Amino acid sequence: MAEDCLQDALLSAFEHWERSDLPRSPAAWLLKAAQSKVIDRIRRDRGFAAKIPELTYLYELENNGDDAEESAMIPDERLQMIFICCHPALAEKSRVALTLRALGGLSTEQIAAAFLDTSEAMQRRITRAKKKIAGAWIAYKVPDAEELPARFVSVLRTLYLIFNEGYASRSGNALTRVDLSDEAIRLVRITAKLMPEECEVQGLLR
Repeated sequence: MAEDCLQDALLSAFEHWERSDLPRSPAAWLLKAAQSKVIDRIRRDRGFAAKIPELTYLYELENNGDDAEESAMIPDERLQMIFICCHPALAEKSRVALTLRALGGLSTEQIAAAFLDTSEAMQRRITRAKKKIAGAWIAYKVPDAEELPARFVSVLRTLYLIFNEGYASRSGNALTRVDLSDEAIRLVRITAKLMPEECEVQGLLR
C-alpha cells in the first residue's frame, strides 16, 4: 500500500508541478500527499463509498466539456495520462505494464496473469520501468499530434487489457468488473474520435 500510494502521489506531483512552481520541499510534499492517499484508501477499504468520488469525477469530466480547454489535443485527463505513460523510451511490454499498474486499476498479479508472467517477474519489470523513467529524466508531457502514432499501439493494448480484466476478472468474488470494462470502452471511444483514420480503434470498439 505504501508503494502504491507513493506512486499515486508522484502522479499527482507531475500534474500539479506542471502548472506551478516546485514546492519548497518536494520530498515533504510527496510524503504528505502519499499519507493522504493511504488514509483515503483505508477509508475506501472500510466501505466508504469507494467508487462514488471517482465515478462522479469521470462523469463530470465527460459531460462538462465547456470547462475544458478547446485546444487540448487529448480531451480527457485520464487518456492524456495513458498516452504519457506509454512513452516510446520504454519497451512495449514495460510501458503497457506500468500504465496498467499506475492508471488502469490493475494489481501486479492481474497484470502478470494478462502477460502470462509470474507476479515476481512483473514486479521487477515495473520497477525497472520506473527507474528508467527517473534515470533518463523522461519529461512529463502530453504528446503532440505527431507523437501519438509512436504510442498508439501501446495505448490500445492497455485499454484492451483493462476491458479484458473487467469482462473476466481474475481477482475478488465478482466474475466481472463493470467499472473497468465501461471505462475502457469510454476511453476507446474518445480515442476513435481523436484518431478516426486508425482502423484498429474501430476494430477494438467492435
